[in-house]
Amino acid sequence: MLDIKWIRDNPEALDRGLKKRGAGAQAAELIAADEKRRALVQSLQDMQSRRNAASKEIGQAMRQGEKDRAEALKAEVQDLKGRMQEAEDASRAADAALNDLLMRLPNLPLDDVPVGSDEADNREERTVGEKPVFDFPAREHFEIGEALGGLDFEAAARMSGARFTIVKGPLARLERALGQFMLNLHTSEHGYTEVIPPLLVRDDALFGTGQLPKFDEDLFRTTDGRWLIPTAEVPLTNMVNGALLDAGDLPLRYTALTPCFRSEAGSAGRDTRGMLRQHQFNKCELVSIVDEANGVDEHERMTACAEEVLKRLGLHYRVMTLCTGDMGFGAQKTYDLEVWLPGQATYREISSVSLCGAFQGRRMNARYRDPDGKGSRFLTTLNGSGVAVGRALIAVMENYLNSDGSITVPDVLKPYMGGVTRIENAG
Repeated sequence: MLDIKWIRDNPEALDRGLKKRGAGAQAAELIAADEKRRALVQSLQDMQSRRNAASKEIGQAMRQGEKDRAEALKAEVQDLKGRMQEAEDASRAADAALNDLLMRLPNLPLDDVPVGSDEADNREERTVGEKPVFDFPAREHFEIGEALGGLDFEAAARMSGARFTIVKGPLARLERALGQFMLNLHTSEHGYTEVIPPLLVRDDALFGTGQLPKFDEDLFRTTDGRWLIPTAEVPLTNMVNGALLDAGDLPLRYTALTPCFRSEAGSAGRDTRGMLRQHQFNKCELVSIVDEANGVDEHERMTACAEEVLKRLGLHYRVMTLCTGDMGFGAQKTYDLEVWLPGQATYREISSVSLCGAFQGRRMNARYRDPDGKGSRFLTTLNGSGVAVGRALIAVMENYLNSDGSITVPDVLKPYMGGVTRIENAG
């Protein structure tokens, strides 16, 4: 969420930032809503002051025998009480109206983010590794997996519907190996603390990270009013919800390997075959909590941590800076890591790493004390995939395919595979 004080002081900057994101100007509406709220607050304070003064005057009038004046003052106080109740109700309504406008504002992009409308305007920063060269036709992951007996889309559809997959046998072990490898790398070499978080959260947790109220259609809700997490970003970031930390406590770095649940409400007709876009998938998440001075550096660091996963798997990928129209709602800047999939002969996103600034910190009222002890500031948050496990499985299947349809296990995963070095049949 953005700061209304900053908006009052920088209305042109707000509207420029919103224009870059393809949104209309909103500064005037926000300032008008804030002025209405402030006027109501001032009016209420004035009435409170007058009521207090009149109450004192009643006592003075009574002591001086001015009965008529005392009765008039009593009537004024009574009238003020009624008007104050109305003013309090109006003030709460104005406060809620302003907050509703603020909570629907996207974060503003950093100056170095390319301006554009969609993925065609994203900027390539670098490519890493080499594309594999086959002396046989490349195949897509669903063809490979079904031929090996390790992916069963029909059985999953019968029990759960579209966008679910059963992974079994050695392919299931390979996916598990990928997740364990990522967790071990991030905890032992990258300084992240492993967390096993709740998979169900309340409204305020999703509000804090920006999924609510704007993106409720993308989520699954349970019968008791909780929500299935769309990503472990939600519980990991909310570990500091309402906190007041010392600057010396920072940075905090958390990682979790969890199932994630998304309705994919806006993806009808996209990636309907295979397991690229699922309602349920596993992801290794990275979250960092830092002070405002270290957000940009931490963004580069977190991106390098996610890249290391792909490097050790020997996968070719590229790093893209998302344009203003393709960034997520809460991001100031996002890098996407896009892995090469030979079966599709294209790059596909396998990790998004976002710097959110104080956007989530303000929504969560998560702060840290200034080192000089003179106040506090909102925490800066970052999140990224380190990486999406299901998509990593797809990438390994397609990039390590052999001519006979088998899959060679990447060297870095062999310690997790119990001696299996080649997947030939899932049984």
